Amino acid sequence: MTDQTVPETEADIGGATTRRRPKPAVLEVGDRKLSPSTLMMGHAFDPMLSEGSLKPPIFLTSTFVFESAAAGKRHFEGVTGKRPGGSEGLVYSRFNGPNQEILEDRLGIWDGAEDALVFSSGMSAIATMMLALVKPGDVIVHSAPLYAATETLIGRILGRLGVTWLDFPAGATEAEIEAVVARAKAQGRVALVYLESPANPTNALVDVEAVARVRDRLFADAEEAPPIAIDNTFLGPLWTRPLASGADLVVYSLTKYAGGHSDLVAGGITGSKAAIAPIRMMRNTIGTITDPHSAWMLLRSLETLELRMSRAGENAAKVCAFFRDHPKVESVGYLGFLPEDSRQADIYRRHCTGAGSTFSLYLKGGERESFAFLDALRIAKLAVSLGGTETLASCPAAMTHLSVPDARKSELGITANLVRISVGVEDAGDLIADFDQALAAV
Repeated sequence: MTDQTVPETEADIGGATTRRRPKPAVLEVGDRKLSPSTLMMGHAFDPMLSEGSLKPPIFLTSTFVFESAAAGKRHFEGVTGKRPGGSEGLVYSRFNGPNQEILEDRLGIWDGAEDALVFSSGMSAIATMMLALVKPGDVIVHSAPLYAATETLIGRILGRLGVTWLDFPAGATEAEIEAVVARAKAQGRVALVYLESPANPTNALVDVEAVARVRDRLFADAEEAPPIAIDNTFLGPLWTRPLASGADLVVYSLTKYAGGHSDLVAGGITGSKAAIAPIRMMRNTIGTITDPHSAWMLLRSLETLELRMSRAGENAAKVCAFFRDHPKVESVGYLGFLPEDSRQADIYRRHCTGAGSTFSLYLKGGERESFAFLDALRIAKLAVSLGGTETLASCPAAMTHLSVPDARKSELGITANLVRISVGVEDAGDLIADFDQALAAV
């Protein structure tokens, strides 16, 4: 984190002074590199800079006092982009704050990223990124399906500004991806390749490595090459790390697994400093940063992220095994059940370390059967969202993806008999009993 509080010394930099950073973080012990789950307990925070507090306090302030006029000028040079690298000190809570900066440092650790930003919601992260990278006349290439609000942002909101889009199905082959990207390139400047993997709500995986190869092959000039951004909310940051597969930017709804308690709304983006820089400038301008209290709550949640996600993943494997053999279930879209010789299984082996805890349940029937199942649940909650400690279930075609035109929903496999389930950390046997009695009501 940059510059938290009172220094021991001040260093002169270009005529301005900047307070010393907190003492260097412990990233290794002997020859052992510390794991993210260990670093979540104290990385980027020095208790001695906050009255010895074991945990970071909540910094509820709108503005920060400069050490000197020269320091204030230098901080604003970073905030405004006159000097690259962002602010070297705290300025104003629309730009940065102690809680947000500690959170960004810790979030970046999970993805092995150089830099990270946090936002007021997942959609504010996506919108800020797209506003930073796209201009009128540009083309966005994206995988499909996407979260409905993301599709609305691209197709309806940016569409009003002269931005067009082309898409390919989440499970597309490299040749199919290349055909779409080549067509987009002929149509205009390709500003962004945007992916969602697994896709919401079908759980289909995107071959990020193939997308990166296509991008690099078709855009030999690095200046023209569009960044690859991916929504990693369903599996990240524990079960897949897309930066290692060729993505440039990783997007999160931190509301989900990172927050994990269904009590906050926030978003995040990780990536290289160069990829993050224009997005930081846009966030500074339009003020989509998360608030200090939500950032503080996320710091709490990141400490148990691995425990929560691991337990939820173990539960999901047991629950899906129950569903797979039930006579009222048509199929289960769970990454742990991919046919061994399928393309999706190949992508899974190369990209993922776990099957996650959110999956698609296809019941035999249609909306009537889906609603009967949902209305009969007693432990699982009928609610949208995912990644919380509690199990949630919803009908995407009638809820989260209701705004998607019927023809496109059919094309993307978002059918009325699809129920999306996010398994929590309850006892797996209790969840199976609840799902069993709910299926009996269908």
